[in-house]
Amino acid sequence: MTGPLVNRPDIRLAMLGMVEGNGHPYSWSAIFNGYEPEAMARCPYPGIVQYLAKEPADAFGIPGARVTHIWTDEPEDAIRVSRAARIPHVVQAPEDVIGHVDAVLIATDIGSEHVARCRPFVEAGVPVFVDKPLADNAADLRQFESWLADGRPILSSSCMRYAKEFLPYRLSTSSLGALRFATMTMAKSWKRYGIHALEGLYPILGSGFRTVRNTGAPGRDIVHLTHDGGADIVIATVTDMAGAFGHLQLCGTDAAVHVPFQDTFYAFKAQLAAFVDYLRTGRRPFPHDETRELVTMVIAGLQSREQDGRVVRLDELQVTSR
Repeated sequence: MTGPLVNRPDIRLAMLGMVEGNGHPYSWSAIFNGYEPEAMARCPYPGIVQYLAKEPADAFGIPGARVTHIWTDEPEDAIRVSRAARIPHVVQAPEDVIGHVDAVLIATDIGSEHVARCRPFVEAGVPVFVDKPLADNAADLRQFESWLADGRPILSSSCMRYAKEFLPYRLSTSSLGALRFATMTMAKSWKRYGIHALEGLYPILGSGFRTVRNTGAPGRDIVHLTHDGGADIVIATVTDMAGAFGHLQLCGTDAAVHVPFQDTFYAFKAQLAAFVDYLRTGRRPFPHDETRELVTMVIAGLQSREQDGRVVRLDELQVTSR
């Protein structure tokens, strides 16, 4: 991608898809467009209403970009979101936005659906942002790798990559000495939310993950990863553990630190702003190799659990571009 939207004064975005347990169309659209408080109060995700209400009016908006179209799996949801987040156009089918927007955001977090949801836009040459995880199986990851090898503009990330609470340790962990152990706790499921924990840790530890072992069960995943840097990593993803969402612990030879993730609005806005910058410049905010490694870890964790906690080496599953 070479930044084809560099000279467009206003980037038009479509917000596409909405699945149970994920209110991104409300929150992401509001971050771009602002919102109507009375309509947003009817959002079925109270947490979104609460963190949006904490922000001053001038915190909303990403310069030069706006959500202009919306489609959701249930038509009535699109109407509600459009009213809450000031989206002027509700469409009857996702493909209806082709030719009317400059890029689309796939706002769903079921990885096994993402190839089908993205395909019409990838084939039409429309840039796509895909919510995490990009994929949750090897076949779909290979399809994304093929599209990316052909130069298709696709970006995917977790907002945890942009968490401001973790920034000091993304810059340096020297105050902790050599890292020996790290943990992250997360709610919901490994399949949909394990990527949050992994992508929060990845910019701190860097590339070099080698093995994944999941000794948990559906609804309760306990995942042990090893890394070339000498640290062991344990991620616990438990369905109802909302009280420990995004709690990071780093333990080194000199010191240890516990850092809770707190500012969801900041992380989402930084994530979305990074996509807009990618549209403007063609420069990725981070290499796609990182996304490939992260998604491979998600897949390995699923396979390990299915195989009674077998240690899965990532090089067993390595998916590379052509």
